[in-house]
Amino acid sequence: MAKNAFMNKWGLIIKAAVITGILLIVRLVFDYLNYDVLTLTNLITAFISGAIFTVAIILAGVLTDYKESEKIPGEIVTSIRTLYSDLSLIRVPDKEIIPRMQQKVCNLLITINTNFRNNTWNLKEMDRAMETIVDDISSLVDMNVPPQYIVKLKNEIGTIDRLSHRVKTIAETSFIPAAYAISELATAGVIILLFFVKLDPAIEGILLFTVLCMLMITLLLLIRDMDNPFEVGQGSYADVDLFLLFDLENDLTKTAKAD
Repeated sequence: MAKNAFMNKWGLIIKAAVITGILLIVRLVFDYLNYDVLTLTNLITAFISGAIFTVAIILAGVLTDYKESEKIPGEIVTSIRTLYSDLSLIRVPDKEIIPRMQQKVCNLLITINTNFRNNTWNLKEMDRAMETIVDDISSLVDMNVPPQYIVKLKNEIGTIDRLSHRVKTIAETSFIPAAYAISELATAGVIILLFFVKLDPAIEGILLFTVLCMLMITLLLLIRDMDNPFEVGQGSYADVDLFLLFDLENDLTKTAKAD
């Protein structure tokens, strides 16, 4: 657990540091071959500042989707828990239907978590799991269950359905491909420019090159990583924590076994 926490915090920076180290070797080769022919002028510093600003704006756009993604597991947990507990309030002559529906709710949660663990999002599996619950809700209508319970159950199913489609959209679509191209071009432009700029004195120049490359590469990697925040166990560093869903699965499984 401690290792995972360390890698989540520093893994992206370590990865960027390795890439920067390789670029630094290339820069030293350029220095040795006297390819550093450009003078550090206000125009160059303005270009570097503009490139960093551009990448930061794109990061802010990706961050908006990421913050929305952080809310999704909690909202799914709330709907599943509400659906499960509301069923226990319903009294019908058929004593089998409520436990059966609660088991189906638990199965729906297991389906959701399985998709997260496998880094896939199969909407057909979700739809089938929800349709079985909706069929039982229709049976409750025939048993004259009060309408407010029916509406509440159906609303929670609708919420889960909406959230599942939102996860599908976030996981399988990219945030404005043209924006990624701009951020990559800006990063590449800054690094290539720094290869040819004469940085004196040498120690300060190396430090400046390292810091700028680290900053640009880290921002670019972070943008790429945040684009799909549901990559569980894929070696990514900016994933949404799904512990609420996994904890609820354990709780409902224990409850079902106790019953």
